[in-house]
Amino acid sequence: MPAPKPFVDLTDRIPDLLLDIRYFGSANFIGTPVDGYGAPRAWLTEPAAEALARVQRRLQLFDLSLKLFDAYRPQRAVDHFIRWCETPCDPELRALYYPSLNKDDLFAEGYLKRRSTHSRGSTVDLTIAASDGSFELDMGTRFDFFGPESWLDCDSIPTQARANRLLLQSVMTAEGFIPFHHEWWHFTLRDEPYPDTCFDIPIT
Repeated sequence: MPAPKPFVDLTDRIPDLLLDIRYFGSANFIGTPVDGYGAPRAWLTEPAAEALARVQRRLQLFDLSLKLFDAYRPQRAVDHFIRWCETPCDPELRALYYPSLNKDDLFAEGYLKRRSTHSRGSTVDLTIAASDGSFELDMGTRFDFFGPESWLDCDSIPTQARANRLLLQSVMTAEGFIPFHHEWWHFTLRDEPYPDTCFDIPIT
């Protein structure tokens, strides 16, 4: 089934892209599947998908691949995050994802937003892995770890992890993506086609 307009399915454009859609399952910071993720698929706008395909071709030269955690995110998923912030804290999830913060801090500190760039269809969360998926490059923290250790300028992580983050930033910015200071995995296409639109089409 093709993605609905204005999106394209990334596996159609990048067949060897590795997918690990965290919000389709429970391996994420809220611990449950997220509203709007009815299938483990990744959609982006056409220009963002084409730019990401160019990044993938750069990495293929070194037997590496992008591994994608999230792409387009329906607004209903963002609303799910907002409701989650109003529920009691799960100590185990907090220890894994936001040990130095309270739920309210996630919005105040900019990790979560009531209108996400993901909902505009040109933002991705990803890392670099072996082309066969056998390992991921060490980036110093897990995906969706909310704290200074995930910031781009963090100097308390191992040297190799800092180098791996720089590699990810370099290949992404070379193809027109802008990194987000607080999250090493988060990139938005500079010339995104829908900068003022938050879509709410469920992923199916």
